[in-house]
Amino acid sequence: MTPGGTGNLDSKNGGAVVDLLKELHAEGATICMVTHDPRYAHIADRAVHLFDGQVVSQDQAQKHALEEAGFDMVP
Repeated sequence: MTPGGTGNLDSKNGGAVVDLLKELHAEGATICMVTHDPRYAHIADRAVHLFDGQVVSQDQAQKHALEEAGFDMVP
């Protein structure tokens, strides 16, 4: 879990951290990243949005992309 792991880094080093997280994920690791930065949030397969400590929405980007490509996704 990385709580805002890129927040205090310049863009070059923030990108390096994200690249490392993507590599770890490709190797099978589950990554839970907490961020307010949309540049990094968009790479997630799933996003959970909170407001006042409550889940207000969830996005499953990968599922939506597959559905848009014509795959029948069973819940």
